[in-house]
Amino acid sequence: MSQNQKPTKKRKAEHIEIVLHREVTGRGITTGLERYRFRHEALPEINFKDISLSTAFLGKPMKAPLLISSMTGGTKAAFQINKNLAQAAEKHGWAMGLGSVRTAIEHPETACTFQVRKYAPHIPLLANLGAVQLQYGYDVDDCRRIIELTEADALVLHLNAMQEVFQPEGNTRFAHLLAKIEEVCRTLEVPVGVKEVGMGIHGDLAKRLFDAGVQFVDVAGAGGTSWIMVEKHRSRDPILTAAAEAFADWGLPTADCIREARQKAPNGYLIASGGLSTGVEAAKAIALGADLTGFGRTLLRAATDLTPAAISRQLQRIEAELRIAMFGIGAADVPTLKGTDRIFRTDD
Repeated sequence: MSQNQKPTKKRKAEHIEIVLHREVTGRGITTGLERYRFRHEALPEINFKDISLSTAFLGKPMKAPLLISSMTGGTKAAFQINKNLAQAAEKHGWAMGLGSVRTAIEHPETACTFQVRKYAPHIPLLANLGAVQLQYGYDVDDCRRIIELTEADALVLHLNAMQEVFQPEGNTRFAHLLAKIEEVCRTLEVPVGVKEVGMGIHGDLAKRLFDAGVQFVDVAGAGGTSWIMVEKHRSRDPILTAAAEAFADWGLPTADCIREARQKAPNGYLIASGGLSTGVEAAKAIALGADLTGFGRTLLRAATDLTPAAISRQLQRIEAELRIAMFGIGAADVPTLKGTDRIFRTDD
């Protein structure tokens, strides 16, 4: 196990506080989705009420191609957030990711903050662990424990090398990590996916991950939360605090990641997250090649309310925007949206 056990629970609480109340968006970089527009279709030849958002993921039907991205866990506040998110996701038929379940392994008393399956029995639920922990004593048995604890349908291993560099407790041994990811994919009984945390996965890496046995990739591009900026607010190292400013624009725009990953891995299952805040952006991401689109910080503040009603309203808004965008180009369903030629780059 990692030797950084004591700070883990406290770190999660600090992350929530910082993301909610500090400026943590990357500067000088965007998702790139603003460079794309849909070609409006004045005669869509479909009825708005007949538009279907339905899809499937991990063998489970979904009401929309939308995911609540991994955010938190391990604290009392995090449990209420996860409960609200799970109830809303179940109601709307979205998939849901959990925050890193490492906390529950190192602090068993926090396990309940990740146990939301009873609130969301039918949706795809994704457990989450930092891939680098495979270099610090975690193994396939720990991955199994995480799946058993959360009753998740799949395990996501997240890549956060740049965050770890700036994190006071950072784990930075990333050498030969792909081989360990491949071992987990080969051995674990549930599907394994890989995601970034907001710096992006380029096309060549996406292909290498699929070749290693990963069943889905979340490109999690830049343009939203920068975890370098988050860790800057926690750092007590004046050198790293100052250095973080030089990396405020670090990362690969989400739109570029989607296009590259789809070109290099035409048959791979792609999730697009990283700075998405509207259903129109979700529509663009799917039109560029994503199968599913993820939302994170956009939903976090609503999820801190006492009831899931606020988060439900946000999900309804995103769904409405996605459906309206599809109507505007005459796409009656998700496969048609994914195959559309009615999207163009404005700076070409």
